Amino acid sequence: MTGSSGSIFSPVSPHAQAITDLFVISLWICAVIFAIVAGLVGYSLFRYRWREGTPEPEQTAGHKKLEIVWTVIPFLIVLLLFGLTVRAMQHSDPPPSGNPDLIVVGHQWWWEVRDPKNGFVTANEIHIPVGRPISIELDATDVLHEFWVPQLTRKMTTVPGARNHVWMQADKPGVYEGVCSEFCGTQHAWMRFQVVAESPEDYAAWVRHQQSAARPPAGAAARGQRLFRDMTCVNCHTVRDSDRAPNAGPDLTHLATRRQIGSGILPNTPENLRRWLSDPQQVKPGVKMPNFKLTDEQLDDLLAYLHSLE
Repeated sequence: MTGSSGSIFSPVSPHAQAITDLFVISLWICAVIFAIVAGLVGYSLFRYRWREGTPEPEQTAGHKKLEIVWTVIPFLIVLLLFGLTVRAMQHSDPPPSGNPDLIVVGHQWWWEVRDPKNGFVTANEIHIPVGRPISIELDATDVLHEFWVPQLTRKMTTVPGARNHVWMQADKPGVYEGVCSEFCGTQHAWMRFQVVAESPEDYAAWVRHQQSAARPPAGAAARGQRLFRDMTCVNCHTVRDSDRAPNAGPDLTHLATRRQIGSGILPNTPENLRRWLSDPQQVKPGVKMPNFKLTDEQLDDLLAYLHSLE
């Protein structure tokens, strides 16, 4: 599975392709206009430059035909751009149909991903099958955020209490970068996520895995689970081995299988997870998770438990 450039100039879906096509056509039209205007200005500067002894140029009060031409041509260009924009809107933003496939909720500073049809919740990582349009309902819990995957879909604001909608599709397998593109606080720059587009078979296997509960831990992992429950971790995080359902922090049921932690700030490795647990504020200043000042033994047990959540 390949990575992605994250560029709007490398669209991998019909929705993103429509936006890119509109941008490129508009850019060429503007480039031609700029070349004509700059060329005429350059020609005028050279042709009518001041020379010693030459009289003042003749003053023209008006030129009806010329004025009609430079009014009609811009009008036709604007009309063309309007038509192209309407077409791009129809392709990039078709109306929602039926119930959404996913509900994505923006938090400061991470993304909650709910799958209402398959009955599970994850965070900061969206899996989709290749070649199928996915209907996504967008919400937020605190402030305005902006959901955007440049190669797959358009931007859309997430508004607390007022749900929006966007379609997303990937025509090739890969890992595509998504961001929050509207300033939302201290860690706005690290409110990122990934979209993993995979074959229908791989996607179905991933869904089945997400639907399963966390396996019972043993040894150090069992001690870490008790620590997780005895401290305030369960007040913010969910692990699908209990009936608790908080959402102040990401669902951790299958944390060990995720590619990143901290909404993209670090790769999900044992070293980075230990660093995060030791002092989240040092890794991501302003994050809502406090520093619990865990001992080395507590860190070992908690790390063993979190790594068992596959």
